[in-house]
Amino acid sequence: MTAPEPLPYGTPEAPRVSVRGEARLQVDPEIARLSIAVAARGTDRATTLQDLTRRNTQALDLIKSYGDAVEKIATGLVTIAPQFADKGRHERVRSYHGSIYVTATLKDFTVLGELTTRIADLPLTRVTGPWWALRPDSPAHAEARRRAVHEAVQRAREYAAALGAEITALLELADDGAEQAGYGAPAGGMRRPRAGGGFAGAAPAPAPELDLEPQQQTVHAQVSARFTMSPPRL
Repeated sequence: MTAPEPLPYGTPEAPRVSVRGEARLQVDPEIARLSIAVAARGTDRATTLQDLTRRNTQALDLIKSYGDAVEKIATGLVTIAPQFADKGRHERVRSYHGSIYVTATLKDFTVLGELTTRIADLPLTRVTGPWWALRPDSPAHAEARRRAVHEAVQRAREYAAALGAEITALLELADDGAEQAGYGAPAGGMRRPRAGGGFAGAAPAPAPELDLEPQQQTVHAQVSARFTMSPPRL
């Protein structure tokens, strides 16, 4: 014989109270990401690929020169494609365009402005960012969840007290989802939204170091909880 399903409501002797707890924190970012695109172009495929390889190595060496300030370097999409002439009956290759996309993750923001400027000063290189973020295992996420639970308990106690009762037991605690608003979002605190030499011209003149202000991150957590309470005094 199977046990009966629990009722979705309480009893006069053990009324149930359902509440929701929520917490929203504003915290400083822990990492910043730079998206770097290195390009090369030429009329010969082999030469274009050699130029692309050399510029990619130059960019990577520059990033790695910052040592422990750089937490991670990841190479993304690599492309090299022919560009055809606009006119004519036959397909004729006019040039070759190549590009490599690299993401650099930094944990030391004191060198971020300098690195951004130096990368942007490389020929045919574009920099986008920074993208401020927290790590997935950041203590801020756990703190937000703790505060959400505490708020749920406090609400339940207040509802029970309003009826002259007390909370007696926790029946259920459900995570409604925790999210970090702005994770990987554009850096609103960056004074210049983009720095780069672009893909269309020669290497830019040396630029002053950018002054970048970290953008605070919003960490949100929400829970639902059900409790039983003592009989109310009505």
